[in-house]
Amino acid sequence: MFYRFIKTGIVIATLAASITVTNATEWSPSGPIKLMIAFRAGGGVDTQARLIAGDLQERHGWKIIPENLAGKGGAIMARTLKAEPADGLTIGMTVTEAITYSSIASRNAGYSVDDFTMLTTTTGSQMGLFAKTSRGWKTLPDLIAAIKGGQKITLGAMSPRLADGAYILARENGIDFTTVMVKGGKGALNGVLADDLDVGWGAGPQNKSVLAGDLVNLVSGESKPLKVSPDAPLLADFGVPYIMGAKFMFVAPAGLPEDARKVLTDAIIEVVSDPNTKVNAMINKAFSGVETISGSDLDKFMATLSAQDQALLDASSE
Repeated sequence: MFYRFIKTGIVIATLAASITVTNATEWSPSGPIKLMIAFRAGGGVDTQARLIAGDLQERHGWKIIPENLAGKGGAIMARTLKAEPADGLTIGMTVTEAITYSSIASRNAGYSVDDFTMLTTTTGSQMGLFAKTSRGWKTLPDLIAAIKGGQKITLGAMSPRLADGAYILARENGIDFTTVMVKGGKGALNGVLADDLDVGWGAGPQNKSVLAGDLVNLVSGESKPLKVSPDAPLLADFGVPYIMGAKFMFVAPAGLPEDARKVLTDAIIEVVSDPNTKVNAMINKAFSGVETISGSDLDKFMATLSAQDQALLDASSE
């Protein structure tokens, strides 16, 4: 009996050692992590990325070096990231549109959805078509009536995808816009506030002014009502079956080992989901709240989104 006790104890000790070794060899970066940011400093992507980077460094001791690679709607960062080694030492933060629509719309994009390992989303946009409250338009039907009454309307769009959405909206409702391309959501916001634009697309920067009563979201570009404008109708009510919003997300080069993917993904989700972090407060205030899609669910989501964006492109070329 004594011998059998000792033998069992050896087996238990061996199992415990095995578990310890497994945990000890969990993937960790072998050097600094370069975090490529697909948009300019100060925007929603950049702010999230830098806040998350700071928390990851503090919690895990990883050295993370943020670097802005803005331009071409996220395409410059995507092309650069694609060429990096898939070792977990280079990741990027972008929006879904830059990975799906931009790669399809450009004849020489230089990348596709398949060139990336998807890590996780963090949140979603609050895309709305907004105007000054003083213009007297409360929802999209008021704007449509104004156009049909003879008013000339300029619309600010920060991406070709949003310009396509505006084109389909106009076509389906027998109206016309003069679409002006602007730099980012703040470009549309500043243009509307300065009366250089009549309306503009905004993914969330307009929310503060909407809450203050200076702006109004005329329609939701999302699949559901906007948080700050729950009474604004959906684009689908006006013959536009496409979602104009986007998800903010982290990606890595294709071929990232699964253990590295899991560690990086879990670490990012932990930060954005923690109500004590600044990034959690930021995305709950400015965007749709924490929305983390990861793993195979994110792979399927991106495939579906790519198909939808192809349909949007086909419809806008008719």
